[in-house]
Amino acid sequence: MRAIVIGGGPAGLIAAEQLSSAGIKTDIFDAMPSVARKFLLAGIGGMNITHSEPYADFVLRYREASDWLRPILDDFTPDMLRSWIHDLGVETFVGTSGRVFPKEMKAAPLLRAWKHHLTRAGVTFHPRHRWQGWNSKGELVIAGPDGELCLKAEATVFALGGASWSKLGSDGAWTKAFIQREIAVNPLRPSNCGFTAHWSEFLQANHGGTPLKQVAISVTGADGTPFRRTGECIVSSYGLEGSLVYACSALLRDLLLQNKPGPHLHIDWLPNLNGEAVLSTLQAARKGETFSNLLRKKFRLPGITNALLRECLPDLDRADKVAVTRALKNMPVTLTGTRPMDEAISCSGGIDREEVNADLMLTKMPGVFVAGEMLDWEAPTGGYLLTACFATGKRAGMGAVRYLESL
Repeated sequence: MRAIVIGGGPAGLIAAEQLSSAGIKTDIFDAMPSVARKFLLAGIGGMNITHSEPYADFVLRYREASDWLRPILDDFTPDMLRSWIHDLGVETFVGTSGRVFPKEMKAAPLLRAWKHHLTRAGVTFHPRHRWQGWNSKGELVIAGPDGELCLKAEATVFALGGASWSKLGSDGAWTKAFIQREIAVNPLRPSNCGFTAHWSEFLQANHGGTPLKQVAISVTGADGTPFRRTGECIVSSYGLEGSLVYACSALLRDLLLQNKPGPHLHIDWLPNLNGEAVLSTLQAARKGETFSNLLRKKFRLPGITNALLRECLPDLDRADKVAVTRALKNMPVTLTGTRPMDEAISCSGGIDREEVNADLMLTKMPGVFVAGEMLDWEAPTGGYLLTACFATGKRAGMGAVRYLESL
């Protein structure tokens, strides 16, 4: 029996591992010159493979997909993922934030060890082979360096990613072929992305690229979901970006999609002080002290604080201590949109969960399995994205094995 895996990212590679381990001849076709390009690039600054927080909390990071993903994650938990990496000869460690990294911090050593393991197991790699869809005979049409291939396999696992980082292969072009097969595909939208705002030319020129450290962002989702977290983000020339913004990007994106009027988020410049302490400090300020000096000396706030207060609250009376307290603890920010998909770290949307069974096989297309970001789920950064890609890839691969054994 033969299995074909379309897509050589983490989900596709681990699906191939399940198939080859069961003695099934497995071929991986990938459009890029080498596999796992996005995986490698994401790991240049430090490969965050998973997260060490308690598993019950970990699962909840997937929001509305948590209940659906839980059985899949149960079969490949973060601890199991770490053990699997250790078995490849790569050690891991837990960083101060709870994120888990390979000891060498990079993805390349892990990928090399993994590819060597797969090759020894009999997996055949076919780079520069782009899947084009199905022909009238139901065969896979694949364009390669030597021309077009029309292939038939007893089982096929698709792991083509979402639509972010198209230059690395995840361009979302696969959606058209699946929709033509009457598979429900929910729109692919940016996730873990930056957002645009109407900044003045002054702010863009003088403060674009400025980090905001130890601020709190609060958002109320379209469904009433509250979010508040302290961390860091960046005021870019176009709006806001960075880890703190990415953490609430799904809520912000959905507010904008529903055309909810602003403000869309609030910034607390002094999350470690309550309102009474802020007001008391303001009231004790020396007369004649400029507002900028007051913010800098009494609260150790950067110059961008005053600039953003002017942007977001142009009518703020700086002599009104109560109003200034309210502004520092709850500054409103109105956003205008998301940044383009190609700038997003990941995406939401994809093949509807109702289209697949527990083994991630399409019910309308027996023998065809899907994994990774092709499925409709999303997660924040911090190792959650990769863990679910691994887990769904493993589930799809194991499902394909079970399907082939039943033939």
